[in-house]
Amino acid sequence: MNPFPLSDCGSSDHLASWSRRRLLTSSALAGLGWLTPLAQQLARGAEATGQRPKSVIVLWMEGGISQLESFDPHPGSAIAYGGKAIATAAKGISFGAGLPLTAELANEFSVLRSVTGKEGDHSRATYNVKTGYRPFPNLVHPSIGSIICHGLPESEREVLDLPSHISILPGGFPARGGYLGARFDAFQTGDPLQPIPDVRPLATGDRQQKRLDSLAVLEQSFAAGRLASLEGERTLHRTSVERAQRLMSSGQLAAFDVSGVPKAEREAYGDSAFGRGCLAAIRLIDAGVRCVEVTLRGWDTHLNNTEGQATQLALLDPALASLIRGLKARDLYEDTLLLVATEFGRTPKQNLTEGRDHWPHGFSILLGGGGLRGGLAVGETDPSGEKQEPGRPIRVEDVHATILRRLGIDTTEEITTPIGRPIKVSEGRVIQELA
Repeated sequence: MNPFPLSDCGSSDHLASWSRRRLLTSSALAGLGWLTPLAQQLARGAEATGQRPKSVIVLWMEGGISQLESFDPHPGSAIAYGGKAIATAAKGISFGAGLPLTAELANEFSVLRSVTGKEGDHSRATYNVKTGYRPFPNLVHPSIGSIICHGLPESEREVLDLPSHISILPGGFPARGGYLGARFDAFQTGDPLQPIPDVRPLATGDRQQKRLDSLAVLEQSFAAGRLASLEGERTLHRTSVERAQRLMSSGQLAAFDVSGVPKAEREAYGDSAFGRGCLAAIRLIDAGVRCVEVTLRGWDTHLNNTEGQATQLALLDPALASLIRGLKARDLYEDTLLLVATEFGRTPKQNLTEGRDHWPHGFSILLGGGGLRGGLAVGETDPSGEKQEPGRPIRVEDVHATILRRLGIDTTEEITTPIGRPIKVSEGRVIQELA
């Protein structure tokens, strides 16, 4: 079994709101027998609802992508250090020269160019951007995907065999459930060309059953005198084991496997683990997963920033552009919110080793799909690099509030944490330009 807890946020409401066509003739999984009997029953009633739920794909640029080489170039200025810019499909908006394919799709998303955080350390800033809160001494906040999972009715989390919160190529701070509980952590896996870790049983047949019977005896002893989980007389451990068993034997695992995708389609995403992760993300969303995070490491360019960023952009550009095109081709883009984020940007001025250091005072985040407005560049940074405060500053928590509200989550709701502290889902304000 996978050592990481399985997310449990698949819901009958989620599947019931899909179109019958998408459920029964999914381009990614048709013919694989992936629908459970309950899912098939829900699919037959889906046409009556007319609505589909919003899902999220997070592309995480670990290390700090440079805004000046990507989504907020200032060509011809001293802080560009010779960096070039190219026009995009969106009027008046330019991107760095390393994003030609993404530039063609600039009307499909908007770029927030003036995001500000208060953390300059990698781990603390990652925590801040992924949760919308700064680190707290005795409390771990949940990531966006975990909040989505938590917001679903407890009785409706048994439909999908797949975990509904997945992290592909997880980095230093994977998506976590925090105070909502470990069951809302993301299921973690690697390069989609490789086997999913720990989903093949070490024993089969009678031997496997004997092991499970022995485990059941231990669990009964463990459960004696303890509170049962919210799901009946089963403990959370028993629930996790049952879900793991169901996943291990499920045909839905095919959603992770991109090896059977036509070569030309795979190559469009780039010959990289990240590109394959983006392709798998589409298949997983199409199968009913609610949040997929794909990580691209290597952006921490303290040395030779120009070359380092160019190398990373060559991986990001085809994968991001193909992801958007793939979602649109499957009629998923309006129901899938796309977030391209990083912990902070890079300094306007290069250091003595021609690198750029950490810069949380005005960096770029991309938001698209999910019914949000596209073709916009919100906020601006100083082309001279002298001013830390950007024009129209956007707080990290405002990004979270915008996403969560678009997903239909009440950001003013207060949750009581395990330490008895009431806390809002988000302290941010919706970015009105995108509404």
